[in-house]
Amino acid sequence: MRLYDTLDRELKELRPLDGTTYRFYCCGPTVYGPAHIGNFRTFVLQDVFRRTLETSGTRTFHVRNITDVDDKTIRDSQAAGKSLKDFTGFWTEKFHADCEALGMLPPHVEPGAVDHIPQQIAMIATLVEKGNAYASEDGSVYFNIGSYPAYGKLSRLDTRELELGKTQNERANSDEYEKDSLSDFVLWKGRKPEDGENYWASPWGEGRPGWHLECSAMIQEYLGADFDLHGGGEDLMFPHHENEIAQSKCACGGHFAAHWFHSTHLLVDGGKMSKSKGNFYTLDELKAKGFTAMELRYVLIGAHYRKQLNFTLDSLHGAREAMAKLAKGQRNLAAKVPADVVLSSVDFGPFQAAWEALTDDLNTAGCLGGLFTGLRESVKLEGEDAAKALAAFNRILRALGLTLPEEEPEAEVPAEIRALAEERWAARTAKDWAKADAMRQQLTGLGWNMKDGKESYELSPVS
Repeated sequence: MRLYDTLDRELKELRPLDGTTYRFYCCGPTVYGPAHIGNFRTFVLQDVFRRTLETSGTRTFHVRNITDVDDKTIRDSQAAGKSLKDFTGFWTEKFHADCEALGMLPPHVEPGAVDHIPQQIAMIATLVEKGNAYASEDGSVYFNIGSYPAYGKLSRLDTRELELGKTQNERANSDEYEKDSLSDFVLWKGRKPEDGENYWASPWGEGRPGWHLECSAMIQEYLGADFDLHGGGEDLMFPHHENEIAQSKCACGGHFAAHWFHSTHLLVDGGKMSKSKGNFYTLDELKAKGFTAMELRYVLIGAHYRKQLNFTLDSLHGAREAMAKLAKGQRNLAAKVPADVVLSSVDFGPFQAAWEALTDDLNTAGCLGGLFTGLRESVKLEGEDAAKALAAFNRILRALGLTLPEEEPEAEVPAEIRALAEERWAARTAKDWAKADAMRQQLTGLGWNMKDGKESYELSPVS
């Protein structure tokens, strides 16, 4: 498998550093509310990445964190009148339920920030001892980015430094700060009244870790100083991932991640997703509109991870139709497989192009196109050849994490079409044949067939 490396800006072949298991880390959710579809765009693509590796025969070890202490979790738990543990526990369970609905494999390890406070304090102490960090007058501790000359290499920040006109004397105490702020960043935040009871003891006084530190501490705990890959959305490249690299390399040595995997952020209706624009969607909100989690998954993998995906509600209708076609092709292929067939060998056959797309820079869009092409090429296959093709088709579906509908879904009938059908049925019942015939033609012209039965009728789109 080949994948683009954000750091080196080139496609690179993926091989486990230890020769056996591909060990990777992905930045997980901050649990202060439901994850939105932009979050899940990244998480679903990471899931396809893992599934593709495993389908190719590579063993994986997947670590994804839970951020359960930061500015937002403390602020919102206080506003809700709940303890931090109860508040973040609720939203962690909700995140897990959404992941399961979307068909995502659970990570092998899912550490939380609160459970790893001692590891974070130990890392800060190492950085202070080595001269990479310093305590301030309020009990906070900052990383001195001037002590790490390679700072900015991942995001190419070094080429923008003079243009930004920033100095390294500035400090960023907020967990999330301006994307163009070239500042010493906070490792330990001294206790403040607004933190309430959310503080821990440390050598520098009571407080709690800064957001950037948790990933470095947990990576060191579960993956060590050298591991295969680090993944996340492109919005995390700076400052979060730059800060991770700096503090991890200074504290632990090693090369840190051998490969960086970033996915492009999601657009909604051609723009940035926001609640004020009314285009901020969660999985539950889409379910309430009549869509399924699998239809959302199909949309989220419908574009290459390095290209912007423009999400619309119409794209979910398109996903429904596409999955119905794939399911029909799957059933037709299965119908031609003898019950007693035993496969002596399995290859991708007519679906080779789909598989090659997936293993060549995780081209999910090309893979989906290859599935439709492969089904068309499989129409004339019989017996063992049909069985091999079906096995290959199902294998790629598992790599994509798609579960197809078992039956053809009923088409959604617009309210105005249903009203016309009811009016025509009433005319037919009253034996007003002329009106009934005219209204049938009207429905056909609008793209709908109306099939009469003894007690009722059926509507279906004109094929």
